[in-house]
Amino acid sequence: MTTTFRAFCALISAACLISFAEPAPAHAETGKIALTIDDLPGLTLVPDQPYVNYLNEMILRGLNRHRFPATGFVNESKLDSLDRMQQIANLQKWIDAGMDLGNHTFSHDSPNELGAAGYIADIVRGEPVTRGLLQAKGRSLRWFRHPYLETGTPAAVKREIDVWLAAHGYRIAPVTIDADDWEFAEPYDDAISRHDEPRRLRIRAQYLEHTERTIAWSQTASRGLFDRPIPLVLLLHATRLNADVMDDLAAILKRRNLRVVTLDEAMRDPAYKTRDPYVGKDGIDWLERWSEELKKPLPWATWRDPPKDIEAQYDRLQSDRHEPPVTSVKSN
Repeated sequence: MTTTFRAFCALISAACLISFAEPAPAHAETGKIALTIDDLPGLTLVPDQPYVNYLNEMILRGLNRHRFPATGFVNESKLDSLDRMQQIANLQKWIDAGMDLGNHTFSHDSPNELGAAGYIADIVRGEPVTRGLLQAKGRSLRWFRHPYLETGTPAAVKREIDVWLAAHGYRIAPVTIDADDWEFAEPYDDAISRHDEPRRLRIRAQYLEHTERTIAWSQTASRGLFDRPIPLVLLLHATRLNADVMDDLAAILKRRNLRVVTLDEAMRDPAYKTRDPYVGKDGIDWLERWSEELKKPLPWATWRDPPKDIEAQYDRLQSDRHEPPVTSVKSN
């Protein structure tokens, strides 16, 4: 079988997989969704500056093409992982494109590992560049996203972090849709680095199918908690995978009758005033947290994890660090 024919088959498979997603309810009212994108300036298996520049450029092109606002969350440790000036320039592009930026800590470490004092120090260390870029445009650094969605345990640690964040002008950015995009992203990078086009297309199709299914599940789950549709907050990451599927994601949101709004607008909804009682070690989304607070179950019988082969590919890439890293990949 030729490479061209294999690629054609993978494209047909992609179309079929996407069609299997749960359809939106007929005549459903238009809902709202905020887009949040973690791990700026880039989460990638490929340590290559042009690759990271490209994924930022294409994500922003896609957002602007569809007139989608978004909030990007920065790990400032990544600025020195490649060329610092180019990494800062990528953050500047987000601001110039009209997007907002938030703090995702300096190192992306867990409060469960650092404790309250160490975690707060990591938040402070993650501020300077992002705050400076925003202030130059007359804007402030207001949003904070917990790495791994881990908010601190035991309760005293979580409380100390929450109090500090509030006192320093931060608002926690919750997540109500988490489609595990990071788990697809590394295998996707690996497929690109190995020039395996059929595999790349297959991963892309699996990701889009899983994302649409997860969005549909979250719409149903949130209606069950609040007896009405609420604005949702989607967690994505700054990856080549998301750079390559922005138009597909826009089509999914259109099928699900979701209008993209700012994080500010989404969180004006009273649902986001619901108390978060969770103090466990695992990072869970806010639908799970609110389910505990409201004493209402979520529809777990219809939940689907990422495909087993994606999980296996991700796990293999995590363990295969003895292979030489890819240092240069074409950006298109």
